Amino acid sequence: GKIGSSIIGKVKWCMLLPSHAIMLTGNKLHTSCTFFIVAIDFGTAYSGYCFIVKEDTSNIRNPHWGTEYGLRFYKTPTCALFNEHEELVKFGFDAVMAYKKMSPTDASLFYFFENFKMELYNKSCLKNLQLKAKNGKYLPAMTVFSESLHYLKEHVLKMINNSSSDAVFSEDDITWVLTVPAIWRPDAKQFMRQAAKQGGLIDDINSENLVLALEPEAASLWCKQLSSSGFMVEGGTRLTEHPAMFNTKHFIFSTAGGTIDITVHEVLKNGLLKELQKASGGGWGGLSVDKNFTAFLRELFEGDVWETFEKEHPSELQKMMYNISVQKCTDKREDIFLPCVFSLGKLAEKKKDISLYFQGIDGASWSDGNIKISYKKLESFFKDSVTNVIEAIEDIMQKPEIHIDYILLVGGYASSKILRDKVTSKFSGKCRVLCPIDSQLAIAKGAILFGISETFVSYKHDWKKRRVSAGNVVYCTDIFMKLVERGQSVGQNESVEHFFKPIDGHQVQVLFSFFATEKEKAEYTDEPGVNEVGSLIVPIPSNVVGVERRLKMDFKFGLTEIKAAVTDLHTNKTQNITLNFMTD
Repeated sequence: GKIGSSIIGKVKWCMLLPSHAIMLTGNKLHTSCTFFIVAIDFGTAYSGYCFIVKEDTSNIRNPHWGTEYGLRFYKTPTCALFNEHEELVKFGFDAVMAYKKMSPTDASLFYFFENFKMELYNKSCLKNLQLKAKNGKYLPAMTVFSESLHYLKEHVLKMINNSSSDAVFSEDDITWVLTVPAIWRPDAKQFMRQAAKQGGLIDDINSENLVLALEPEAASLWCKQLSSSGFMVEGGTRLTEHPAMFNTKHFIFSTAGGTIDITVHEVLKNGLLKELQKASGGGWGGLSVDKNFTAFLRELFEGDVWETFEKEHPSELQKMMYNISVQKCTDKREDIFLPCVFSLGKLAEKKKDISLYFQGIDGASWSDGNIKISYKKLESFFKDSVTNVIEAIEDIMQKPEIHIDYILLVGGYASSKILRDKVTSKFSGKCRVLCPIDSQLAIAKGAILFGISETFVSYKHDWKKRRVSAGNVVYCTDIFMKLVERGQSVGQNESVEHFFKPIDGHQVQVLFSFFATEKEKAEYTDEPGVNEVGSLIVPIPSNVVGVERRLKMDFKFGLTEIKAAVTDLHTNKTQNITLNFMTD
């Protein structure tokens, strides 16, 4: 049948835990019932995470990766290695190092994936998407993503256990914030939620413990709270003002290996952010530089030398590509030296002396076992990416309603001096170009702030309805929460579920009030034309360690009436009510 009026639920001293992606200007994440917040930045080239204990929100912690190999990185390569039984055996640096050491025979049996996040960009039919491994074999995309997220989850749990040895916690005590590109289609974002579910981060019961945060919005939150000393300023000038000053407008330029997101935000008088421009961008990230670099090497080692190297020595190829990714982010304006791996040099010398390959090649030479690349030549590999970036910024800045004060470059690709130089050179006369120190962590740390943000949104909610619970949770009362709306098709005996947790740790009962209205839009339940159609009180257990304080509300639609039932998931006791539409 069709619903003839909207049904609104009002819950006193209880909060809805949303199961959908949360936007900066939409509902805020409710995390008062979890003890940890973990932000995962699952990137195209590199991935990492940060976490906080809610009792110490100023201390954002993150692991260092690659220490067992003499490295110290904030992130690990987004690389996954599966065995012949399609089981994940290594991830990150471990996967790279294991694959590099494999014989050609073993490499032909295993599945090695890298940069696979880009496969979700502008793709349809993600449900049946297959990913191609380095050796040409295929695995379902959902398997690769979910197993990778499962690995990161297990790494997080070990990290929390090691840093909180005296604490006893369950996985339900963690709120997960997973970052996604703003320019992704909704189905790609939904794919990541499903992958997180299959990876064990959440299940059907605690699905509200996962929130998707848009990468540029998370980065903007982080930049907004940094002091002036937290930014790198191109051109050697000192930053005396702050980009989060009231009424300033700025680009957030989220750079990564695969995609680049461009968003325009304004800092409002209350210090919060307003989005002025819908996210735009494209696949112009650091990987496009890698592709140009690889194309140059393929042309340099003419004939079938490079193709043979790719096919017969995949692990050595991986080592060389890793060196390229590091060299492109050099912070110095000077020539670079790329070590030529043994197998490539051996293949090349079968044809002719290796120094002869460099004759007549502009910007490259052979130097004692290394491929020397001039800085000018290195800049040329950035041309496609930089051109697209500058054109995208110019398109937005040409709009008469957009006046930009700052361009903020964030993300791993922002660590490249070439990218920063090009953007600064083009736009420094119109606005300031800034990059936060440790720009590769700006998104993950901003996602942490996203997770601990208040449930009351100052520029959206009425200040008269601002409340603070005994546990210092800030929220807005009388919120209109639409449960089912006019014209929505529902089947006979079909039910709709919503999950809640109490706001206050000392609550022993929750009052649910239900409302109906003919209005198409309503913000609060005390507006004219919004009528109460029923209420019920549900007792809940006291806040004892180990006791689940969670409520499930079911709406059931029959032929002639609508019924609601609220169940305490700890005691399994249910309160029922039939909604009464016979209002005065």
